[in-house]
Amino acid sequence: MANNLIVVLEGEESQFALQMVDRSKLYGKRKRLNLDPSGAVCTRAELTDDGQFLVRSGMTAQAYFDEDFRWIPRGDLVGVNARGEAVPKVPSTLGVPQALVGPIAPEDVFDLEVESVYHLTPDAISGKLAEALERGDIYRCVFNHRADYHAVQALLLKNSEGFFAIVGSPAATVWCELQEFATDTGTEEDDGDDLDFDMF
Repeated sequence: MANNLIVVLEGEESQFALQMVDRSKLYGKRKRLNLDPSGAVCTRAELTDDGQFLVRSGMTAQAYFDEDFRWIPRGDLVGVNARGEAVPKVPSTLGVPQALVGPIAPEDVFDLEVESVYHLTPDAISGKLAEALERGDIYRCVFNHRADYHAVQALLLKNSEGFFAIVGSPAATVWCELQEFATDTGTEEDDGDDLDFDMF
């Protein structure tokens, strides 16, 4: 199916339906509503800096503007890299078979900068993958929920609650260390700040 995650392990294909896991599904949610004197729900709005326009919630997500305040349709936007060069759009991987890599080390899960978590419902799962996930193996594949300019990784695993895909990008850890270490000279220096009680 077009919206399913399809993966391939050793030539055998498996399909999973996805459902995003978020805090509201885990813990429920509350929403605070502001009411006007008549009991109607208020909507948020802001004035622009010059006071000429009233911007309601959601309006800034509908369009982009250039430096001359000309409206740029979302379809005309292109992705660029750090050098200002246009980069190709990465298509969605849903509905397209993705090769699984692994099993990978459990430590790789902790090196992932997690963006989202999906609960997977197997529509069709190969015996090899089911057996591997059941014994605790973890597999990786390319993942892109919708077409954009950056594909990420999905780590497939299973626990007592079912099958899951942890989605994100590998975290780049930057280590810092001193170029020169302080050494103990073994001598004490007089800083001249001792109080002279004879002065009082």
